Amino acid sequence: MMIILEQKKLIIENMIELLELPESAYEKAIKRYEDIGSWLSRDDSSVYINKPHIFPQGSFRLGTAIRPLNDNEEYDVDLSCKLREGITHVSHTQEFLKSIVGRELEAYRVSRGIKEALEEKHRCWRLEYQDDLSFHMDIVPCIPADESTKKKTVESMRKFGLEESMANSASQTAVYITDNRRQGYRRICCDWKISNPEGYAHWFEYRMDPQRLKAFQVRGQVDNMPLYKRKTPLQRAIQLLKRHRDQMFKGNEDLKPISIIITTLAARAYTGEQNVFSALQNILKNMGQYVNKSTPRIPNPVDPAEDFADRWGMEKYKNLNLEKNFWDWLKQAQLDFESITSTLDTHFITEQAQQKFSLKLNQSELSRKLGINLDSEERVTPKVHVISDPAKPWENG
Repeated sequence: MMIILEQKKLIIENMIELLELPESAYEKAIKRYEDIGSWLSRDDSSVYINKPHIFPQGSFRLGTAIRPLNDNEEYDVDLSCKLREGITHVSHTQEFLKSIVGRELEAYRVSRGIKEALEEKHRCWRLEYQDDLSFHMDIVPCIPADESTKKKTVESMRKFGLEESMANSASQTAVYITDNRRQGYRRICCDWKISNPEGYAHWFEYRMDPQRLKAFQVRGQVDNMPLYKRKTPLQRAIQLLKRHRDQMFKGNEDLKPISIIITTLAARAYTGEQNVFSALQNILKNMGQYVNKSTPRIPNPVDPAEDFADRWGMEKYKNLNLEKNFWDWLKQAQLDFESITSTLDTHFITEQAQQKFSLKLNQSELSRKLGINLDSEERVTPKVHVISDPAKPWENG
């Protein structure tokens, strides 16, 4: 029985339905980070005069978050806490910035009765919520970058090939973040790491639909719809790729390609396909060509001097075989998506969805949507290909 495009699309769409976070998860996360923002901006806040601004970054901001493999796992929400006035990289230390934000977050934790202790990470503070929806918030303290740094990033983005308007717009949201591993962490100096999560989100939105974004810019209007509500083929393709990655490296999380690499390469490869199946086909075929042969291997599009794949060449991570893992994953993803959409054998499809994506498709419901009589279904099971020698850490001893 020949499978047609509409049926291939249906198979992929049914998988996506099981990945998507419930809107209540987004709504709860938004209420909580807005509550943190209100706390930081209250009249007796020690950072009130610094005009704090809390905003999401990462997968929650981009609309590419997915359900955890295990229902017991936490959701991960990344936030930035930007102090917009009163602190600069030439007036205060990274340690000072991080500590004043940390003190306010600790006061917030106590005020809201959050039981888990505030945890310090290298670049952020972590708040743990444990109730009907368990998730943690990683809050990165930051301050606006100076004009000199913004100009440098504009030039870098132009050389990278970004349009003039995009480069100028993205540069305005560049920030300095704290990192207690940097040599200048405890002294006033220029040794601050540059980041630009808002600029990256703007670039990603442009890649989702360049014409739509241009139309809003031309009319001088602001599109207030959150990215997580857009549900474009690019976002959904990234969700499926991340889930495949998570399942492939289950139990070996340190080995897997990081989400920002998958997201960036997929966004660069995307050419506006109007359905997820076609988007996946194109992205899987072409995303590898956006990996440079020399550093930066996978540039941050809004700060091209930053290499998202910098760990690939670091001696301390050599035993993890990160670059080989990426190419192994990409090849396996190409094989698995081709396999699961090459047949109308719903037994095989549901089996592969479980094995390769940890997704439990309802076989009867899938057969109904595909227009197949389950009782008389013809079994034409494709051959399953598996990368025979996936990269693993070197054996101890």
